[in-house]
Amino acid sequence: MLNLFKKSPDPDAVHAVYRAIVAQSRQPVFYAEWGVPDTVTGRFDMLSLHMGLVFRRLGGAGKPATEFAQALFDLFFKDMDRNLREMGAGDLAVPKRIRDMGNLFYGLTTNLNEAMARGDRAATEAIVKRNLFGDVEHPAVAALTDYLEAEYTRLAGQSVETIIGGKVLMGEAA
Repeated sequence: MLNLFKKSPDPDAVHAVYRAIVAQSRQPVFYAEWGVPDTVTGRFDMLSLHMGLVFRRLGGAGKPATEFAQALFDLFFKDMDRNLREMGAGDLAVPKRIRDMGNLFYGLTTNLNEAMARGDRAATEAIVKRNLFGDVEHPAVAALTDYLEAEYTRLAGQSVETIIGGKVLMGEAA
């Protein structure tokens, strides 16, 4: 049943925050200097990490934040669906790939949130290493972990109201 009195998140605000997250996740430093694979998977992982930081910030902040996070999640996967189709994935393959991406996203963001909530740097580094470099030792793991911790601190300094109003400040990667 449609509730005409329910205020849903402002679609312009959701799109603005999503665009900011995408722009930050595409910073050249991640790929050119820190060695994140500049592939569909590497970009998805960087986008997922940034989305996870924003979801972590919005978590537990009440119903408007939860509804905004859901709208942001929905937009993210709508965009992933569109991108897969643009890359030539067949109509029958897209739902399975989206489901697989959803499972990867959920696992990554859940593990990241739990590790950061515990202040467990070693666990955060393991998440970065596993998701970005396939458990291969990589010199950028520490830098990326430092970046994620600093980025979350930056997000924690922003009010939830500002974020759900459509403005999220994502810092410089370097």
